[in-house]
Amino acid sequence: MQHWWQKFILGFTLLITSNIHADVILHAFNWKYSDITANVTSIKNAGYKAVLISPPAKSSGNEWWGRYQPQDMRVIDNPLGNKEDLQKLITTLSKNGIAVYADVVLNHMANEAYIRNDLNYPGNNILATYANNKTYFERQKLFGDLNNNVIANNDFHPAFCINNWNDVYQVQNGRLCGGSDAGLPDLAATNNVIALQKQYLQALKNMGIKGFRLDAVKHMDNYYLSSILTPDLLNGTFVFGEVITGGGTGNSDYEQFLKSYLASTSHSAYDFPLFATIRNAFSINGSMSQLANPSANGQALANNRAVTFSITHDIPTNDGFRYQIMEPTDELLANAYLLGRDGGVPMIYSDHGETKNKDGTRWVNYYNRSDIQAMVKFHNATHGTTMEVIASNNCYLVFKRNYTNGDAAGIVAINKCGFAQNVAIDTNRYKMLWHRNYVDVLNKSDILNIGSNSITITIPARSAKMWLAS
Repeated sequence: MQHWWQKFILGFTLLITSNIHADVILHAFNWKYSDITANVTSIKNAGYKAVLISPPAKSSGNEWWGRYQPQDMRVIDNPLGNKEDLQKLITTLSKNGIAVYADVVLNHMANEAYIRNDLNYPGNNILATYANNKTYFERQKLFGDLNNNVIANNDFHPAFCINNWNDVYQVQNGRLCGGSDAGLPDLAATNNVIALQKQYLQALKNMGIKGFRLDAVKHMDNYYLSSILTPDLLNGTFVFGEVITGGGTGNSDYEQFLKSYLASTSHSAYDFPLFATIRNAFSINGSMSQLANPSANGQALANNRAVTFSITHDIPTNDGFRYQIMEPTDELLANAYLLGRDGGVPMIYSDHGETKNKDGTRWVNYYNRSDIQAMVKFHNATHGTTMEVIASNNCYLVFKRNYTNGDAAGIVAINKCGFAQNVAIDTNRYKMLWHRNYVDVLNKSDILNIGSNSITITIPARSAKMWLAS
C-alpha cells in the first residue's frame, strides 16, 4: 500500500513528464508572422506547444482566402509576411519551446482566369516583378530559378466543375467552382508538380517547420499524397489532413474519403466525426452521454490520429458552413471537454476578426482568454494520463484523469443544461486521493478535499468544472 507522500511524488513526476509532451495547437488564423513573433511570450505563458500559421507560399490580395490561392511555391511573399519574417518567427518560437506548423495548399493554384488565359504559374506579370526586384526576391526565395514559370497547362486536370460530391472521381479531379466562376485550377500528379511540391515542403522543413496541415485532402488521391509525402519528409514531422465530413462511421464523406485517407497514410486528421458528435450532444435533443466514448461506435477518430477542435477557420468564413457555429457557451464547454479528455491533439482557433461584420470580435485573442488558458493548463498537467467516465446523462458528463496507478489526477464535470446538476461519487471506487486538494482551474476558490467514502459535486448551470490535484 502506498503512503500519501509516495502518491504525491508519483503524481508530481507524471505531471512534470506530461508537460514535455503537451501538444495544444494555437491556430493563429491569418495572423501576420510579425504578430505571432511579437506575442511569443503570451503564447508560451498560455501553455501552447505549437502554432499553426496560414499558408506561406506567394499569394496576393488582402482577403483571408487569398492565402489559399498560391501563385508560386518557390517564394514566400504575401500580406502576412515574407521568408525573412517567417524565419524570425520560427527561430523565436523554437527558442521558446514552441513548434511551428504550416498550412499548405497542394491541390490547386490561384484562380486567375480573370486576368489571363493561360495556366502558366506564377505568370509573366509576377516574373516581371521578380526581375525588377531581384535582390529582394532572391532573399525570399525557397528554391528554383525565378526567371521562369514553373507550372504549365499540362500540370492540371481538365477543367470541369464538381457537381456530384459523392463521386470520388469528380471530387479528386474536378474544380471547386460554380456558375460563371472558372474555379480553382486543379493540379494533377505530374512528375513536375510532385517534384515542385516535394521541394516546397522540404524547404519549409529546412527552415524549421515541424508540421504540415494539408488543405483540401479530400480532393487529392492517395497516390498523389504518397508521392509528395515521402518517408524522409515525414520523419520527425507532424502531418494532419483536412477531410471535411458530416460524421463518422456511416457518413458517406467519412466512408468514401476520410476512412481511406487514414487507412493509406500514417497522418493524423481533423476529427470531424467527433465535432459532429459534440454538436449533436449539445443540441436540444442531444445527450452528453454521447461524449462518454464516441470512438466506440466510430463517431470519433482514434486518439493517436485525431486533431480535435470546436471550430475551424472554414466554419465562420464560409456561408455554407456557418450553421456549424456553436452557441458561445456551448463552444466554451466543448473546449473544456476537448482539453479535459484523453485523446487527440487539441487545437484552439484565434483570428483577427475576419468575420467581424457577423461575429464581432468573438475569436479575437480567444487563445489568451483566462478560461481557455486554464483549460490548456489542465490539459498540459494531465496529458498522457488515462480517462475514466464517472457519470453521464442528457445534461452532464463527469470523468476523471488517472495516474498510472489509477488514482485521480483530475476530475472534469460539464453541464450543458440551464439548471444545476448534483452528482454523487464513490471516492473509493474512483480512487480519489484523500486529504489532497483538487482545485478547479476555472475557479480556484472551488476546492474538493476528499475525506469520506462519498462526495456530491455540484455543477452549476451551463458550466464546467476542471479540478486538478494540487
